[in-house]
Amino acid sequence: MTTARITARFDKLKAEGRAALVTYIMAGDPDLEASFQAMCALRDNGADVIELGAPFTDPMADGPAIQKAALRALANKTNLRDVLAMTARFRETDQETPVIIMGYANPVHSMGYAEFAMSATKAGVDGTIIVDLPPEEDHALRAEYAKHDLSVIRLATPTTHEARMAKVAEGASGFLYYVAVAGVTGTGSADPADIRVGVEMAQRVSGLPVCVGFGIRTGEQAAKMAKIADGVVVGSSFVEHARLASERATPHLTGKHMGALAHELSMALKGTAPSQMAE
Repeated sequence: MTTARITARFDKLKAEGRAALVTYIMAGDPDLEASFQAMCALRDNGADVIELGAPFTDPMADGPAIQKAALRALANKTNLRDVLAMTARFRETDQETPVIIMGYANPVHSMGYAEFAMSATKAGVDGTIIVDLPPEEDHALRAEYAKHDLSVIRLATPTTHEARMAKVAEGASGFLYYVAVAGVTGTGSADPADIRVGVEMAQRVSGLPVCVGFGIRTGEQAAKMAKIADGVVVGSSFVEHARLASERATPHLTGKHMGALAHELSMALKGTAPSQMAE
């Protein structure tokens, strides 16, 4: 499936006239079992695409919330192979929901690009967002992904001009992740009016669905952003529930609380026609 599964999901959502809800959680936070149960709860409560964070010691694009989530996961000895195993377990009961691994290049490089691509495909991963691997430096990884039809999902920002967007789109597949605000995850929020032109340019240049993330926390914010994008990405708000579960020693409640937030966000997106709504 891989890229085909992502394409099928966005085609389905377009036919339904709504934007995708893309949810992010950190694998292994507050523990592996709780994060797996949360993954299932997200799916059961309206998540259309699940981004699964692979913990790393130096998550340069992430703000304090996700940095601390990575540290909690690493304290639980969660590694990249655990993330793949978690995806494989998810695939035992779900063959439709796209799963994206979001992380950094070092763990993938350490495993080896060929081994990672093969193992990710076997586990049921559909693609990756490797935050610190720009288009100029991912040729070797892309070559291995191409053997398995894994998606290379790239990042773009409001400062990405058209010529650069063409480079970002080169070799990309699945969808583009549009970072709505400058800075790291979990900080600030964007006005859809301020980034609409950039999102439209990203859609036109890439020919891919464009999902907007960074700074989206509530159903109201998600609904507004869905008017200009093919999907919205929410991460830090879900990670906050994992933090609370860890601090309160209630990991068994993680899925319940994340599921409730996913339901709120999903309901807010129903009826929003991505990139087509009137001003």
